[in-house]
Amino acid sequence: MKIGIDTFGCGHGQSGIGLYLMFLIANFPKEENLYFELFGSKIDKYTYISKTGNFSYSTVSIPDSAMAEFLWHSTRCSGFVAKEGYDVTIYAGGPRFAATSYKTPGIIVVNEVVSEITELKKTLYSLQIKTALSRCSGIIAASQFIKKDMVNLGINADKIHVIHNGINHSLFYPHTDFEGDVLDIKPFAIKKPYLIYASRLQNHLKKHIELIDVFSLFKEKTGLPHRLVLAGSADAYSQQVHEKTSASPYASDIFLTGYFPHENLPQLYSNAEACIVPSVNEGVGLPVLEAMACGIPVACAKEGALPEIAGVHALYFDPDNAEDVASALERIVCDEALRKQLMEGGLDWTRRFSWDKTARKTLEVVLSIAKGE
Repeated sequence: MKIGIDTFGCGHGQSGIGLYLMFLIANFPKEENLYFELFGSKIDKYTYISKTGNFSYSTVSIPDSAMAEFLWHSTRCSGFVAKEGYDVTIYAGGPRFAATSYKTPGIIVVNEVVSEITELKKTLYSLQIKTALSRCSGIIAASQFIKKDMVNLGINADKIHVIHNGINHSLFYPHTDFEGDVLDIKPFAIKKPYLIYASRLQNHLKKHIELIDVFSLFKEKTGLPHRLVLAGSADAYSQQVHEKTSASPYASDIFLTGYFPHENLPQLYSNAEACIVPSVNEGVGLPVLEAMACGIPVACAKEGALPEIAGVHALYFDPDNAEDVASALERIVCDEALRKQLMEGGLDWTRRFSWDKTARKTLEVVLSIAKGE
């Protein structure tokens, strides 16, 4: 069986979806008579290829732009898949980068909240996304929250399979080899103690601006020396977040790192007092699991997929109530019994999430759909 894997929309391996694809294919179990071929941009020929699997790469010659890739999927992708002879195709970049017609089974991986992207785009764009999801043979959703969102958009629930993302336990574990009052990770030098929120500066649903206001309340009420570290690459919301930070009376205690290398995130988490996640529309929630796996307590919004991902091992707050969030920050810093409970429970909880399990379940779904079961 020949399985095609579409790499378009995966950010050249530097986005969350790109990391998902790299970890997924690296952990696909070896099966006889299975042949994998990735396809996408020429510059990604060596980005995702696993050293352990039977993979090749087919180059698609189109401009390196989201619009060109979007148009290629709506007009030429189906013909390409037929020419390459794939028995089944996995569209790892999500519905924005998936075919809209299928002669052989196509499976779309969805790691984002679809209603959020369709509401922000023009009608034709939204129509293509919904068409791809409606016509494909199967969908792999990263959470029950994402599945429910698609069902509300009219997508058939029976073809949606929920498979949670894994985490890399060889990278995300408690790192205790740092000493002193400053975390020195070149080119960053971050003074401790600090609270961490790792999320791209993407839109208002991430609640960066509200968290800055809450941090001021926390500082005024407690007088504690803690800093707030916002670790995330620049995006559409960056300017507003930077302006809000500059206007804060505690601007000197707020540190925006910009893009932070994924391989260094475990050290950043491990040295934090706690991880704070105020986002209200998270579909995957990996930062919560990664923080727990690094042995720090987590406080997060009781919204989106976060309760599903964190279980009972996080301190929840109402993200629209600044006083409630500030109180949660104070508790997770000052309540030692609570901190111990969350840290121990969180470490144990994260053991159920692994890329090996994610890859195995994904391949089971792919093979079942390819065989028409």
